[in-house]
Amino acid sequence: MMMMEEEELEFAEDLEAILHLTPEVQLAIEQVFPSQDPLDRADFNAVEYINTLFPTEQSLANIDDVVNKIRLKIRCLDDNIRTVVRGQTNVGQDGRQALEEAQVAIGQLFGKIKDIKDKAEKSEQMVKEITRDIKQLDHAKRHLTTSITTLNHLHMLAGGVDSLEAMTRKRQYGEVANLLQGVVNVLEHFHKYMGIPQIRQLSERVKVAQSELGTQILADFEEAFPAQGSKRAGGPSNVLRDACLVANVLDPRIKQEIIKKFIRQHLSEYMVLFQENQDVAWLDKIDRRYAWIKRQLVDYEEKYGRMFPEEWCMTERIAVEFCHITRTELAKVMRTRAKEIEVKLLLFAIQRTTNFEGLLAKRFSGCTLTDGPGVKKPETPLESTNPFLEDEIGEDGSEMEEDLDRPKKHKAPDNPFHGIISKCFESHLYVYIESQDKNLGEMIDRFVSDFRAQGPPKVGTEDGGAVLPSCADLFVYYKKCMVQCSQLSTGEPMIAFTTIFQKYLREYAWKILSGNLPKTSSNSGGLTIKSLLQEKEGSEAAKFTVEELCLICSILSTAEYCLATTQQLEEKLKEKVDKTLVERINLTGEMDTFSNVISNSIQLLVQDLDAACDPALTAMSKMPWQSVEHVGDQSPYVTSVIMHIKQNVPIIRDNLASTRKYFTQFCIKFTNSFIPKFINHLFRCKTISMVGAEQLLLDTHSLKTVLLDLPSIGSQVVRKAPASYTKIVVKGMTRAEMILKVVMAPHEPSVVFVDNYIKLLADGNPETFQKTLDMKGLKRSEQSSMLELFRQRLPTPPSGTDGGPSLSFSTPTPEQENSRIRKLEKLIKKRL
Repeated sequence: MMMMEEEELEFAEDLEAILHLTPEVQLAIEQVFPSQDPLDRADFNAVEYINTLFPTEQSLANIDDVVNKIRLKIRCLDDNIRTVVRGQTNVGQDGRQALEEAQVAIGQLFGKIKDIKDKAEKSEQMVKEITRDIKQLDHAKRHLTTSITTLNHLHMLAGGVDSLEAMTRKRQYGEVANLLQGVVNVLEHFHKYMGIPQIRQLSERVKVAQSELGTQILADFEEAFPAQGSKRAGGPSNVLRDACLVANVLDPRIKQEIIKKFIRQHLSEYMVLFQENQDVAWLDKIDRRYAWIKRQLVDYEEKYGRMFPEEWCMTERIAVEFCHITRTELAKVMRTRAKEIEVKLLLFAIQRTTNFEGLLAKRFSGCTLTDGPGVKKPETPLESTNPFLEDEIGEDGSEMEEDLDRPKKHKAPDNPFHGIISKCFESHLYVYIESQDKNLGEMIDRFVSDFRAQGPPKVGTEDGGAVLPSCADLFVYYKKCMVQCSQLSTGEPMIAFTTIFQKYLREYAWKILSGNLPKTSSNSGGLTIKSLLQEKEGSEAAKFTVEELCLICSILSTAEYCLATTQQLEEKLKEKVDKTLVERINLTGEMDTFSNVISNSIQLLVQDLDAACDPALTAMSKMPWQSVEHVGDQSPYVTSVIMHIKQNVPIIRDNLASTRKYFTQFCIKFTNSFIPKFINHLFRCKTISMVGAEQLLLDTHSLKTVLLDLPSIGSQVVRKAPASYTKIVVKGMTRAEMILKVVMAPHEPSVVFVDNYIKLLADGNPETFQKTLDMKGLKRSEQSSMLELFRQRLPTPPSGTDGGPSLSFSTPTPEQENSRIRKLEKLIKKRL
């Protein structure tokens, strides 16, 4: 029995190994033969199936029935398998028979296809025989048509050449113009027949006729407009007008020669009248040059406007050649008389010249600047991006600040004639630049003397805290210079002028702004405790007077305006100058100079208010806090600090209304300076009693409230302080409150005190802990044990961080601290 079971198990294992199917095959079987029978599942587990049939011991009573059912099922499966196997006995024979039948059918199909192909070839041969004669007739027709067309062209060419030679001799240029173009077009059809002697002979006759026409037309123009003599022998005629039409068809060199000779003859009088040695050739009479060409152009339009074809643009060509001659002659005369050039004379000549160039741009399109004889197109100027051209600034210079925010106006198209004459002045612009250097230097000196004479801005006037008028005057003058310089050149002169203005921007920052900042006093002039206690509100003034505070604010506003305007100018100058010179435009140094003036001004305001509060903090550190018997209102030193804040801050805020961000910087810098100083003076308070600590805590809360309201203190309009500022105040003053809470706590037991200190202050520095112990008045022996315990109780810093004394604990939120302060106030009131 055991042997049979082992054999069955081995057979089952072998069968399972043989019937192992891939997941794809198993999925296909399930789709074709869906079944819910557990025996058909791919993951069939015999143990689970048996446990399902016999879940309990009582169910084993039916084991015989189950076995019989399974055996019956096995018998049915065997019968089904046997039937299927027997049904497959004749499949091979049937398959071979079907294959043989298919091969026979393929052979029959191949024979039919071959018969069809043979019939198609016979049909094609028959069609070729039928259409052979038709193709021959088509080729003959095509060749005959080509021959007739060629003969017609040949007839036209021969007749045209004869007529062309006859008309040339008779100077019938009107007919020649139309005929010559037709002959040239017909001759193009015979390029592939040039090997035929007769065709080649006709082609040579056409070339000879064209050459004779060119020589004859040039001779006619030479006769009508002789090169020598001021009087013209001939004049406009229909013959010359038709000759110009013929020149359009001839070699382009004929047309260029006609234009060149005519323009030279037309401007010969100009070369004589305005020779270098003539009085009218100098710059002071430059208007006469432009008046002369205007008269000549009007005269040309009246006499010769219809003689030349419109597409020749003769009027524009005359004007362009005049410009080139004028530029050459002016450059020559200015080199000869360079010592006589003055600024006003140079600017006068430049202004008249640029006006004339603008007039040419309105009258002509500039199409001849690239294709004219000997004409070179002038350098195309960059777009006019002068910082003052798009929007005129007012006397106060306010428009310049808003220039970048405004939508840009539509710019006029570039002037193609810009610089065609005025380029000759560029090498002499050093005269203008030296003059502007001198004028700017004198202007800065005048600003310095005016400031000393007028003094600082008056308190209570519109000048207090406003931009200095000299700043607007400086940039308005620069506008004028920039407009003039941009009309002259966008090259090296613009760089030279920018360098000069950079120089005087720095001088303005040094002499007018930094040079007039009030100087701080070296002596501190501290207060005694007695004088502080007896001090009445408003009895002591700040170091800087109100006028000096207004002056500092005014200088700060002016520096801020100069900084913004200089940045704007740099951007627009980079757009204005040639692309190759953009990298040389850099006003970063000047902007840094104005930024330093702003920083120094803010620092002066902070130092002034900070120094005013120093005596009060010194008095706080010297008060006998051990002998304070009860908690009252805020201490006198707090009143003194608040008084100084209320004196200075409203003045600074009102004078910096136009530069709000710098007022915020002042508040932040003052807070960052005052709070650490206040905490240092707290540490100097030795032996503080419980009541003294409560009084100091109340004073600290009062200072914290004042500092939180600092940006809007004394103002009718209450604004919420910036979040960054509020965060600084809360963080700093909360630390001071935590120090006082530690001082108020009993130092016994020591472990509780140390843990409370670490929790409240989150400071692992032993020196700070020792200062706190000094404030409590502990002896050195007690402090030693406390310090040792403090070092032991410090939490171990996490790996990968510095083992420094600073700790990172979560500090109480401002809401929690305010709640604690309110509780303390209630406690103090109850005691009172």
